Amino acid sequence: MSAVSILNFNSSRFTLTGFPGLEVDYLWLSIPFASIYAMVFLGNCMVLHVIRTEPSLHQPMFYFLAMLALTDLCVGLSTVHTVLGILWGVIQEISLDSCIAQSYFIHGLSFMESSVLLTMAFDRYIAICNPLRYSSILTNDKIMKIGVAILCRSSMLIPPVIIRLKFLNYCHPHILSHSFCLHQDLIRMACSDIRFNSIYGLALVISNLLLDAVLIIISYIMILHAVLAIASREERIKSLQTCVSHICAVLVFYIPIIGLTMVHRFGRHLSPWVHVLMGNVYILFPPLMNPIIYSIKTQQIRRRVQRLFYLKKCTFC
Repeated sequence: MSAVSILNFNSSRFTLTGFPGLEVDYLWLSIPFASIYAMVFLGNCMVLHVIRTEPSLHQPMFYFLAMLALTDLCVGLSTVHTVLGILWGVIQEISLDSCIAQSYFIHGLSFMESSVLLTMAFDRYIAICNPLRYSSILTNDKIMKIGVAILCRSSMLIPPVIIRLKFLNYCHPHILSHSFCLHQDLIRMACSDIRFNSIYGLALVISNLLLDAVLIIISYIMILHAVLAIASREERIKSLQTCVSHICAVLVFYIPIIGLTMVHRFGRHLSPWVHVLMGNVYILFPPLMNPIIYSIKTQQIRRRVQRLFYLKKCTFC
């Protein structure tokens, strides 16, 4: 391939895949997607507002929940313009630089959410296994440092593999599998040596997502051991109930990631619909479900939300 051809490939644009076979129904399909994104924004903004305005929620557990809601909010913001742009017929392609930037935010926010979920598991471990020292261990200063560490861990480890995408030669058809850009999609279209991206990317997944998942499991094994040592059955149930919301959030986050990873690595023979479905579940399901989970399962937030809507209802009466 000539140098001019390579330059043309690298400067070309990538086609975003919407929903194959449903192009004539895009306008109707945009209604549920716009509704889901609206629910993502409103739900996570509501959680942030409730935590900020309710003094009784100014505790470590809810600070970490605010970090989770902020991360979910940013996930929605990083993809909404391309997904709805396709459905509304205003976007069909994306430039290489924009694609790389979107890929950076999507993967970086995924690592950040994993880190926050690990921190929340650590919070539950201290609250149940060492309750007398809870407030002295998780001080506001330490929570701030943890937040900075999460941000650094999630944003500083990804640039080497993302920047490398800029210098690959893309000689395969420039058709992405989703309505947004993922690292796996871009390296699939490259005809350059992608060993660095594959090895470094795998190392990132192992050192972040997999390690976090293992540490979360270990923390819950220790929590379960401590709970079983409690004599009162009522106290055991009460202690475990404080973990239900977090367990649901962990499952909601990791199951779509595992599914999408399996589809990308072993599902090339599958229908494009499977890739599209798993990609949208991976992006939208956790940000949509987390506010619902915590609003239903966390008593303090549920009461505050009910009071908030009651006050609004009285205002209109």
